[in-house]
Amino acid sequence: MDSSNKVHAFDAPAKPKMNIFAIGCSLLASMNSIVMGYDIGVMSGAMIFIQEDMKLSEGQISILGGILNIYSLIGAAAAGKTSDWLGRRYTIVFAATIFFAGSLLMGVAHNYAFLMFGRFVAGIAVGYAMMIGPVYTAEISPASYRGFLTSFTEVFINIGILLGYVSNFAFAKLPINLNWRLMLAAGAIPSIILGIGVLAMPESPRWLVMKGRLGEAKRVLGKVSDSQEEAELRLAEIKEAAGISADVNDEVCVVPEKSQPKGVWSQLLLRPTPTVRHILIVAIGLHFFQQSTGIDALVLFSPRVFEKAGMQTTHQQLLATIAMGVTKTVFILVATFFLDKAGRRPLVLSSIGAMAMTLLGLAIGLTVIDHNPGHKIQWAVALSVFCVLAYVAVFSLGMGPMVYVYCSEIFPTTLRAQGCSMGIAVNRVMSGVVSMTFLPLAKAVTTGGSFFIYAGIAGAGFVYFMMLMPETKCRTLEDIEKLFGSYIGWRSAFKELNKKESAQKGAIDN
Repeated sequence: MDSSNKVHAFDAPAKPKMNIFAIGCSLLASMNSIVMGYDIGVMSGAMIFIQEDMKLSEGQISILGGILNIYSLIGAAAAGKTSDWLGRRYTIVFAATIFFAGSLLMGVAHNYAFLMFGRFVAGIAVGYAMMIGPVYTAEISPASYRGFLTSFTEVFINIGILLGYVSNFAFAKLPINLNWRLMLAAGAIPSIILGIGVLAMPESPRWLVMKGRLGEAKRVLGKVSDSQEEAELRLAEIKEAAGISADVNDEVCVVPEKSQPKGVWSQLLLRPTPTVRHILIVAIGLHFFQQSTGIDALVLFSPRVFEKAGMQTTHQQLLATIAMGVTKTVFILVATFFLDKAGRRPLVLSSIGAMAMTLLGLAIGLTVIDHNPGHKIQWAVALSVFCVLAYVAVFSLGMGPMVYVYCSEIFPTTLRAQGCSMGIAVNRVMSGVVSMTFLPLAKAVTTGGSFFIYAGIAGAGFVYFMMLMPETKCRTLEDIEKLFGSYIGWRSAFKELNKKESAQKGAIDN
């Protein structure tokens, strides 16, 4: 039996034994995303006090809240090249260092311009963090529970959001010229912890192979795989994808020129194969629909939404945001245990479908409240609060974690870093657009009307993924790309791949 058949025939055991070292590395890498979550959460409350302290207009506060996502495009665009050059691990350290600086700059800002500069620095770090964590985790994780480990990115985003809400509540009663500064500056703390913790992480084995460092890659795979046999099979897969002969077992080797990550943007945008084009369409669609359905508008402006829903005091609004943060965090923790059992496609479809329904309910509740000023319609208030909590819950069960899980595993090895950075760029653009247009949109069509629009977008997303998204559960990274290329006929490709694998397993058994 040749080595290529051996590689593709490998199937993970039904009940794999979790590798503690791989889990630890994934946790540390995913902690990078806590900085983004904290910024979103803390700004939702800090903006209330910043606006009062600096006497800012509604337009200025909208830009302040959403501009970080636009600034993060710089980090997302640079992260792919940086991670291919420095390595995945040192790119994580770089991102943590930048966010540390950005948090301190925002904390000491004395005017709007200086505060925007701090947002600019922090935004670059967020762009880096959003790309590199999922890529590193996907490349180091065993296929059988890669979804579980890659979902840690969304887990830490939610933990960051919750910490931001708690920070708002904890510092809210301090003098107004001090409370929001402490809220923002506290974001530097996770960066310090991460920068120290990353020193214990190994480099990504796929990056090591792409640099010809086979000996190091083999040792890393030995630590993060469930058995020596699995480590050898994973190394063989990566070598095959990199164009390195299976017979090459030197400590260091020369990687074929065609396998080096050159002309990546051309392969992605100018001359993509049908497979790469399909992958790109699905990846960009996931990032687009995750943000265009209004999650960041709801999280960032949650105090205002709760005010519209009938909660008049800042204390009540901040307590409600904590309840929302707890709900979001609990349900993302639940989701991590279903990603490798239920599959990617069912979770995305059920999540975005439920998001459409809860957004519709929220829109109806807020519209009824708007049309009855001076009268507290109890059922409409209850419906609005329930739908907010239900929306963040179903988002966390599917669309939240799946964007990072799915997109980090579907790109070919040589295109993964830049492909993921493209997806993150779309994610941040849409997040920035939604965040900065929410207040003007709510003024133009009412808050309830805004959520009617988001509900319609979620419904369109359901149809999009129903037609274009194949299942990738428990498949090796090198095998996944075979599922793409046939678009609406993806079922045929999926069936053919299963037939091929069954034939290979039968040949092995015989």
